[in-house]
Amino acid sequence: MLQPFGARKGPFVIGHRGAAGYAPENTMAAFQRGLALRADAVELDVNLSKDGELMVIHDPTLNRTTNGSGLVCHHTAAEIQALDAGSWFDPSFSDCRVPTLREVLQWAKDRTKVVIELKNGPIFYPDIEVALVRLLDELNVRDQVMAISFDHVVLGQLKAIAPDVATGVIYASRVPDAPAMAKLVNADLVMPYWAMLTREEVEACHAADLFVSPWGGPEQDYQHILSLGVDAVGADYPDRPRQFMAD
Repeated sequence: MLQPFGARKGPFVIGHRGAAGYAPENTMAAFQRGLALRADAVELDVNLSKDGELMVIHDPTLNRTTNGSGLVCHHTAAEIQALDAGSWFDPSFSDCRVPTLREVLQWAKDRTKVVIELKNGPIFYPDIEVALVRLLDELNVRDQVMAISFDHVVLGQLKAIAPDVATGVIYASRVPDAPAMAKLVNADLVMPYWAMLTREEVEACHAADLFVSPWGGPEQDYQHILSLGVDAVGADYPDRPRQFMAD
C-alpha cells in the first residue's frame, strides 16, 4: 500500500476544504490560510463543469457557496468563475472565485499535499477519474495527491489506470471489515465517520498497512479521535488539533 505522506510519521492535520472555519471553503483564500496554519495537506472537492473542467466546489449546485444557481454541470468553467464565491461567508471575501483544480494544483506543487474528493453523486460524472489522472500527469503531481471518494467504484477505476496515486475510501456507516472493503478497490486509506471509529478498527487497518483518517468530528473531540491512534485528522480550523499533538 502507498503511504500518503511517505516516510513521515503522523498524526497529520488535513485542512478541510482548505481552512473552512477561517475563509470561504474550497477557495484559494482557504487553501492559503490552511497552509499558513501548518496543515500538512489541504482537502478539497471537485465537480465537473459543462465543458469538462474539474471545478473545486463541494456541492453539485452553485447555490450555497456562490451568488449563482443551478447545477455545476450545466455551466461552463468561465461562467462559474465569473461568480462571487466568498460573500456568503463574509463580505470581505467578495473577490474569491471558484478555482479550477488545475489552479489549485499549480499553486500547491512543491508546497503541500492535496486530498481530492471526487464527487460522483448525486450527479454521476462518467470518466471523472480519467480527467483527474490526465491533469495529474500534465502537471506531474501524481505523488503529491490523494484521491478519495464515497464512490468506491470510481477509486477502483482510478487505481486501474494510475496505481501509483494514493486513494482512500470514505464511508459513513459501520462496516464488518474495513480492510477487506479497502482491498476490494486497492485503496491505501480508510476514511470512516469519526463517531463510529474504534481503536480495534484502527489497529485492524494498520495491520493491513492502511492509513486511517476519519472525517467529521467537532473540535472538542480531537483528543478522543487522536487517542484512537489515527494517522490524520481533518479540521476546518487546522491550528486547533495541534494542541493535542506532541511537537
